[in-house]
Amino acid sequence: MKIVYWSDYACPYCYIGEVRMKKALSELGIAADLEMKAFQLDPYAGQHAESDTVTRFAKKYILSKEQAAANIAHISKLGEAEGLDFKYATTLFTNTMDAHRLTKLAQSKSAKLADAVSEKLYKAYFTDNLELADRELLKKIGTECGLDKSEIMETLESDRYEDDVRLDEREAARYGIHGVPYFVINGKLAISGAEATDTLKIALAKAAKEETVGSARGMTCGPDGCKIG
Repeated sequence: MKIVYWSDYACPYCYIGEVRMKKALSELGIAADLEMKAFQLDPYAGQHAESDTVTRFAKKYILSKEQAAANIAHISKLGEAEGLDFKYATTLFTNTMDAHRLTKLAQSKSAKLADAVSEKLYKAYFTDNLELADRELLKKIGTECGLDKSEIMETLESDRYEDDVRLDEREAARYGIHGVPYFVINGKLAISGAEATDTLKIALAKAAKEETVGSARGMTCGPDGCKIG
């Protein structure tokens, strides 16, 4: 089974959705080739966090800080329910282009390596609350996963894979994808959002039988923000 999905490392529902997808595949005993495609929530974000998550969330949704904090806590509980050490309230939002470029480098080596890098990037953001634009952090994550340190630095200090990231985003726009996560299973089924594991299992089982299953929609994040689920 081939699953292509658009995602961003600063998207809480992307992290939750990926975990749920892997759980659904595991519970069904389905082997799948997962390929992540880049979708930056804010391509113009800076290299350092400019405000805390609660303040940024409140401004985006025109909420009080108390309301924003409550919504963030709700999203964090969704992550915790999946077994994640999910600290959304204290994340440090920065540009994710380099994180996606590091992922592209890992994908050029193997799917297993790419998956390891992806998991560490999500953890760095949502659990360790680190800035994903920090190239020293990216170098550390890459080398821990088995990438060559010199190749990592050569990639980060150039514009290598930047065109690939932008190609992913243009492809998303062409397909009308405005929010992530967005999964496409076997080129037939589109799932927009972090659907429940049981819902994903039904869709995967049908896709495995090569049935036409249409599309489904769940919790997503886009340039204008996240739909609160």
